[in-house]
Amino acid sequence: MRIIMAAAASRIILLLLTSYAAYAFHLTSSSLSTTSACHRPSFIASSSAAGTGLCTRHRQLSRQQASCLQSTASNDEATTTPTTTSIQKQLHLYNSLTRSKTPFEPLSPPHVSMYTCGPTVYDSAHVGNFRAFLTYDILKRTLLYLGYTVTHICNLTDVDDKIIKRCNEQNISLRELTNKYTKTFFTDLQALNIIMANEYPRATDHIDEMAQFIIDLEMNGLAYQSNEGSWYFSVSKKAGYGTKLVQLNVSQMLKGASSTTGGGGSVANLDADEYDAEKEGVRDFCLWKAPKVGFDRDDATWDPVVEIVKQSSSDDTTTTTIEQRNIGKGRPGWHLECSAMARKYLGNTIDLHAGGIDLKFPHHENEIAQSEGANCAPFCNCWIHNGFVNIGDEKMSKSKGNFLTLRTACPKSDDVRAYRYLVVSSQYRNPLSFTEAALNAAKGALKRLDRVRDMIRDVLSDGNIDGGENSSSSSAIVALVDKELAKFEVAIADDLSMPRASACLFSIVKAAEKELKRVAKKDKKKEEADDNGDDDDDDAPLDLIGLARVQDALIQMDQVFGIYYEVPEVEGEDNADGATDEEEGGTIPDDVMDLVLQRTAAKDAKDWELADSLRAKITELGFTVKDVKGGDPIVSKV
Repeated sequence: MRIIMAAAASRIILLLLTSYAAYAFHLTSSSLSTTSACHRPSFIASSSAAGTGLCTRHRQLSRQQASCLQSTASNDEATTTPTTTSIQKQLHLYNSLTRSKTPFEPLSPPHVSMYTCGPTVYDSAHVGNFRAFLTYDILKRTLLYLGYTVTHICNLTDVDDKIIKRCNEQNISLRELTNKYTKTFFTDLQALNIIMANEYPRATDHIDEMAQFIIDLEMNGLAYQSNEGSWYFSVSKKAGYGTKLVQLNVSQMLKGASSTTGGGGSVANLDADEYDAEKEGVRDFCLWKAPKVGFDRDDATWDPVVEIVKQSSSDDTTTTTIEQRNIGKGRPGWHLECSAMARKYLGNTIDLHAGGIDLKFPHHENEIAQSEGANCAPFCNCWIHNGFVNIGDEKMSKSKGNFLTLRTACPKSDDVRAYRYLVVSSQYRNPLSFTEAALNAAKGALKRLDRVRDMIRDVLSDGNIDGGENSSSSSAIVALVDKELAKFEVAIADDLSMPRASACLFSIVKAAEKELKRVAKKDKKKEEADDNGDDDDDDAPLDLIGLARVQDALIQMDQVFGIYYEVPEVEGEDNADGATDEEEGGTIPDDVMDLVLQRTAAKDAKDWELADSLRAKITELGFTVKDVKGGDPIVSKV
């Protein structure tokens, strides 16, 4: 009884301390208005899209979905209560929903459901976009390292205003354009060694699901059709809209206006699809767009029909009636596709949703409003948002014209690996400055890692690690590696603190370098002693056990870093002019990089005195370190 009571008390405390804010948000989001309740239509639904013939798909409602009268509070508790997990390291993540760093508790541990926002495939993605995809990769790699299993869905937006405009300009079909850039996107993911998602669903393959979603919203009083045929989400009927991930004053929102999100960063046009049409409220956003004469195309327009199968029972008789609803000819809005595909592949409530900080509003706020409005359940329990990549002091973006594609910014294989390391060794929530100096510093770090790995591999292939004097109990390197690995695991479990993880990696590398240099010097002295006929008293052998442990640690850490790999040939690599690294800007000496990494770790730990002393040592060695607000420091020769 005492054990049961203690476990119950611990569970109550955990819920109160770590999940109260999330529950409060969910309570608000599940309320449609002050005068209506959240009702789910208790029917079996199917839909058909016009264009290439009718295709009927049936979706059986679950018991939870069919329960229209279940209270919001009970629903929240049923979907967010964590269970005991065998994961040894407790992962903490900064959750944009609660605006705090909290323990990550998936609904069904050790399984994690994860949805991430993918590209709009009308052009090549730029390196700023790939920071988001690399953040997803580090997050997923960390989950896998800690023992979780992950189902990852990443959408592909293959119909919107920009895509249609580009198709019209180039006089090509929608599929021809989007297939081209989808292929480019996947090639770039492989070049960056990003673990692929389980599915990359296309918006145009899920028209049926989106039409059904609109009907669900309409039956809950949250969607309406305008006179010109478009469907809109009624923001005024969704309590708490615009306050989950940002602190938006929705009363000041104007149609087509720009705004600042008070904590979520600046946002561009309120309707990301640049669409303006007749609607009831200026804050309402588009779910389904009626065709525009002179702009929309046949291959980007659909005419879906939703079949509503209603069942009613009386005595021992069940009556089935079928009602067909045509939502009208058109195409989906940008926000709708993510809600529909997340529900199809991951269910009503998901564990993780990730994206760039610029997507907090309107896109992610609209996702929350749609999903919780249609499903009568919390949409996502943990939201992860990464910072921008900046060129100078400005965010990199196509609209500003200051963007660089991966193939332009990183024409050679070494550049691609360096960009991966530059991103994955940074703090994902901070802005990242993309500069030639930063890329060169990353290349220098990778050369050092490669050199140490190769040297260890060579000596281990020649040595006998079972020798009597090579015991793990007497190896100082083994003790250091074990200590740094423990610190590494603490770092990655602390909101993906990759600067600290990098410091642990290089601490291990430095120990290996020191041992290798010691033996190299010993061998040189021995040669000199033999020439002079003297004896060499330093008989300590190479610590092969320690170096083997370093090799294992590098492999283990690389499960998260993902930097030891062969980059597939990148377009333009064969055009390299053969310039040396020194000609391209030089590399930073190993001892200087050691100090820079130690200083970064000291600043992360708020040990300002140590950070200042390390800066002084860097200066003594003839280098300067310039701090970039929110980004990695820039190191240059005096």
